[in-house]
Amino acid sequence: QVQLVESGGGLVQAGESLKLSCAASGRTFSNYPLAWFRQAPGTEREFVAGIGVNGERTYYANSGKGRVTISRDNANNKMYLQMTTLKREDTAVYYCASRHTVNTVFYQYTRSVDFGSWGQGTQVTVSS
Repeated sequence: QVQLVESGGGLVQAGESLKLSCAASGRTFSNYPLAWFRQAPGTEREFVAGIGVNGERTYYANSGKGRVTISRDNANNKMYLQMTTLKREDTAVYYCASRHTVNTVFYQYTRSVDFGSWGQGTQVTVSS
C-alpha cells in the first residue's frame, strides 16, 4: 500500500499560479499510473489530470487544458500539478491518486474507482 501526501495548496488571487506536490511512500510508485482529482463543496470528486508510468504521456480534463500541467519524478517518488491562470471555479480540495495495479499499457483512467490509493487532500482557494 502506498501513502500519498499532498502539499502546496493555499489562498491565491484569480489569475495567479500554484504548484501542488504529492509525495509517496510505502512502495515505489514508478510502475503505477497517477492522477489528480478535485472536489468542491457539494460536488462529486472530479478528474483533473492523469499521467502514465514513465511520465511521457499525460491527459487532462477539459476544464484544465492549457492551464494545468501534470508531471512526475519517479526517482524521488513525487508528482506535481502546475496550475496557471487560476479561476474561482478552481477552488476545491485537490487529491493525488495512484492506481492499485501495475500497468504496462497506457490508458486514460479518469474515474475515481480506477484508483486505489489517495492522499488526504490539499485545499486550493482562488479569490477574485
